[in-house]
Amino acid sequence: MAYGARRLLDARFSLFRTVVAGVMGQAAASPIIGALVGGLDARRELTAIAWFVMLGLACALLVSMTVLVLWEAFVPTGSVPSPLLWTRGVRSRIARARRYRQITFVLLRRGLGPYLRGRARRGPSTRAGRERLARSLTSALEEGGVVFVKLGQVLSTRRDVLPPEFVAELGRLQDRAAPVPWPEIERVVREELGAPPEDVFAAFDRVPLAAASVAQVHTARLRSGEEVVVKIQRPDVRAVVERDLDIVGRLARTLRARAGWARSMGVVDLAEGFAAALREELDFRVEAGNMASVAAAATARGSDVLLPRPHADLCTGRVLVMQRLPGVALSKAGPSIDARGLDRKALARVLLDTLLRQIVLDGIFHADPHPGNVLLLDDGRLGLIDFGSVGRLDSELRAALRRMLLAMNRADPVAVADAFLEVVARPDELDEQGLVRALGAFMTRHLGAGTTPGMAMFTELFRLVARYDLAVPAEIAAVFRALATLEGGLTELAPGLSIVTEAQTFGETYLREQMHPESVRDAAADELTALLPMLRRLPRRLDRIAAAAEAGRLTLNIRLFSDERDRRTVTGLLQQVLITFLASTAGIMAVMLLGLGDGPPMTGEVTLYEFFGYCLLVVCSVLALRVLAVIFRR
Repeated sequence: MAYGARRLLDARFSLFRTVVAGVMGQAAASPIIGALVGGLDARRELTAIAWFVMLGLACALLVSMTVLVLWEAFVPTGSVPSPLLWTRGVRSRIARARRYRQITFVLLRRGLGPYLRGRARRGPSTRAGRERLARSLTSALEEGGVVFVKLGQVLSTRRDVLPPEFVAELGRLQDRAAPVPWPEIERVVREELGAPPEDVFAAFDRVPLAAASVAQVHTARLRSGEEVVVKIQRPDVRAVVERDLDIVGRLARTLRARAGWARSMGVVDLAEGFAAALREELDFRVEAGNMASVAAAATARGSDVLLPRPHADLCTGRVLVMQRLPGVALSKAGPSIDARGLDRKALARVLLDTLLRQIVLDGIFHADPHPGNVLLLDDGRLGLIDFGSVGRLDSELRAALRRMLLAMNRADPVAVADAFLEVVARPDELDEQGLVRALGAFMTRHLGAGTTPGMAMFTELFRLVARYDLAVPAEIAAVFRALATLEGGLTELAPGLSIVTEAQTFGETYLREQMHPESVRDAAADELTALLPMLRRLPRRLDRIAAAAEAGRLTLNIRLFSDERDRRTVTGLLQQVLITFLASTAGIMAVMLLGLGDGPPMTGEVTLYEFFGYCLLVVCSVLALRVLAVIFRR
């Protein structure tokens, strides 16, 4: 019964739904057949009994189909987990609910309840109120654990989103995690490298150099004598991270539904991006590959910022061994910079130039350059560490970014719009003229003569993107996020330095490099090499076209529905129309046959025409339910 109902509806349903529908159809079969047969068994009219039994079975099958269609209409597939999955996940759901309640109590205890429930429509209007709220949020995140500390670290770099009071307070969370006891760290090293630390390294400092939310770092010395740092993941952090990331996602969706400020900030997208980045950071082999890729591009180009070299033979999923860069984090290097008389603005320009060249030229860049990941080395140079989060851009996106950068330098809104539309996902309907005017006004307001551009222009640019329903790819969003993060460090290093102005200077420098005779010659040679195969085939193809036109044999072939998806869509629509037509026809014929008063008697109460009418009603119902199943199916 269940199999027949599913086949007639031509749709797959879960095993539980199918079995329930089959049971209900089977339960309805006997009453329906008994009502149809009536007193025929007493008169032993076997032929009529057989036909009415078949009609009863068809009606029972119709019951099963009706159950499936109504179930799909009111409870669509996927909206409620299946009983099997629900039973299997009871333990994890209980643990998640306990953790969810714990986090909620932490937020409530710190006075964040009105913001969590969405009752606080606006934040505090005074500086003192914002500072109190920032301290409460920082304390709540610190008490929440690994993921929430990491979330606070990410938020502390978002000067384009949060007020300065929150950025300053959340900045205290950088590298403030409590260290893991040595026996647990030793166990992780033994499990990952297959031997205790003293057997792998010539020396291993048991006191951590730094402790972060996901891992902690120890100094060591290889058998070769090279000084290295060993990054070791906290024990059992992966399970905690996965559980808490689910909490972060649920909180983000709750805030989006209840608070207007959360919707305007796009907290769900921020939470999803944060979760993806943190999951990638949990695999140190990914970080080792990122480090090697960025270092290779920097070496080929010649970079002034040093990058550590990973030791691939000692890198695993939870242990990362890399070259040690002697220095101090930029967030703590202020006194050292002043004592050594280093030029703050020169250091900031070198760091920004490095990141811009990684983005525009190399196509692989450090996506989290906050001050804790930038080192001031002992020789006065800068170094980059922690490559758990890396962005990548293909050649087309890099070319579009370069064109947009050059167009901004020329103050050409049309060229900026053209390059901008190559970067973002273009909607089907776009007011391109309005976009050009909006970009022109945007450039005049932020890049015009006498203006001082700042990070606020990025916020307005994203609002412009949302106004015209443009979708920013994740790769480009990573670029903006990296620049916003770097801006926070540059503000500490060289107050008053404008990252946008320096980016414009970089664009002018890049333009001069591109206009150098050797660069122009190389670019022209590359383009000609790419076009040469097509140019060699072009005369032969033109000769064929001319010969066909002269002989009157020039034809144009257009293949309609050449795409399989188009054929499938049109075929499905035609089938639904045909089934609807057949169902309507069967229903009209059934009503007409049931309305006929005469006809060959089949039993004492039912004529043959009426029996055919009942059969056609079943056919009409089956076909109609098949159409409804497709309509209700998501």
